[in-house]
Amino acid sequence: MGWRVQRGAIIVRELLAAAELPCFTFILPPPASTSPGCRFPSQAELPATSPEPCLPACCCGASCYDGYYRTEKDKGTQYELFFKKADLMEYRHVTLFRPFGPLMKVKNEMIDITRSVINIIVPLAERTEAFSQFMQNFRDVCIHQDKRIHLTVVYFGKEGLSKVKSILESITSESDFHNYTLISLNEEFNRGRGLNVGAQAWDKGEVLMFFCDVDIYFSAEFLNSCRLNAEPGKKVFYPVVFSLYNPAIVYANQDVPPPVEQQLVHKKDSGFWRDFGFGMTCQYQSDFLAVGGFDLEVKGWGGEDVHLYRKYLHGDLIVIRTPVPGLFHLWHEKHCADELTPEQYRMCIQSKAMNEASHSHLGMMVFREEIEMHLRKQAYRTNSDTAG
Repeated sequence: MGWRVQRGAIIVRELLAAAELPCFTFILPPPASTSPGCRFPSQAELPATSPEPCLPACCCGASCYDGYYRTEKDKGTQYELFFKKADLMEYRHVTLFRPFGPLMKVKNEMIDITRSVINIIVPLAERTEAFSQFMQNFRDVCIHQDKRIHLTVVYFGKEGLSKVKSILESITSESDFHNYTLISLNEEFNRGRGLNVGAQAWDKGEVLMFFCDVDIYFSAEFLNSCRLNAEPGKKVFYPVVFSLYNPAIVYANQDVPPPVEQQLVHKKDSGFWRDFGFGMTCQYQSDFLAVGGFDLEVKGWGGEDVHLYRKYLHGDLIVIRTPVPGLFHLWHEKHCADELTPEQYRMCIQSKAMNEASHSHLGMMVFREEIEMHLRKQAYRTNSDTAG
């Protein structure tokens, strides 16, 4: 059975006290000091049974790292909480279940992710400039910070292949990084095909995979969320990405848009949660192969991701679907090919429209002439009054 999980990190005194976890203490830091990955909801977002807003919690010296909850209408609410000790890759995982009755403690265990390697698989065709930008983020996060990553690039076609090789060789010489595989396929780009090939190329035993696109920017905190929320034979992780709008529109009042790192903010005018996208996912190789991977009969844009997601929903694994703060989709111009089916073309156009700008920004663009005419009239009246 697949579970759709809501984001929350809902932690209240009555839950932990009823679960007989006496080592928990509560603190009230200012908003700026909240832990990465924890989003504390407003009072309006809390369940009716929660008497107060979410509070950050401390468990035996470990601070709140992440958490989410889901509600089964005929059973109750389940809470998954993760706590992390400073400077250690050791996490405490607490599972609580509040039925429509007394609270039940389900699980309280330590999770060690120090040896958990992630194989990041990126299908690619041309777009070498975007790949160069992707590798800058990869170097900063994966090589310099995380250090438990293998990169698999599946490249389609010949044009641009030498440039990709050059970028990877440059990273190798600069950072002494050799944990990557470049697979060249002389055929038309197919994302599902590329990810299938990348997943099957790993032959070193079980591994956690992150299916990623070249336009994705991720943080070290996200990589640990990937490790915590995927489990072989039990859970697959489908994070909701925050998609950035066209910087030329968002920052139209500036001479040039700010650097990418300064654009990574969660604001309604800077981007939106891409809840209709299922391309970015963390899952174990064995689970991916067990469901048959991507359907290679699906051609063109988008459909193969949804098809795989639905296979998991209809299977026995838990599907964790939740927004993640450290995962961004960078804006790029989209082209919807004529060869797409009507349904795929509709999905592509929908994505293209939603990617450009917020509703208010688009409205300002549509009514620009009307606004400018209004401003000219106002200026004329002001000048007339002054002259009079």
